[in-house]
Amino acid sequence: FFIAVNFVAFAAFGLDKSFAERGRRRISEKRLISWAVIGGTPGAYAGRHFFRHKTRKASFSEQLHGVALMQLVLLIGGYIYFQID
Repeated sequence: FFIAVNFVAFAAFGLDKSFAERGRRRISEKRLISWAVIGGTPGAYAGRHFFRHKTRKASFSEQLHGVALMQLVLLIGGYIYFQID
């Protein structure tokens, strides 16, 4: 699942960039963020960097960073919780 969702997140950034360049209907920011929320954060960051897409839009960056921070807090919190004897 993790590999698939990250592949889709990565590809979504590439498709959206292509659609934008051709004046076609775009993939919504909500959808792009949703892929990150369900586990595709690494793929979203990689696609964003590789395709140089959505890098200057501050509101989008804040949302993506917020998702990554939330996931990091949950990961660390879960690790700490399950390490307690």
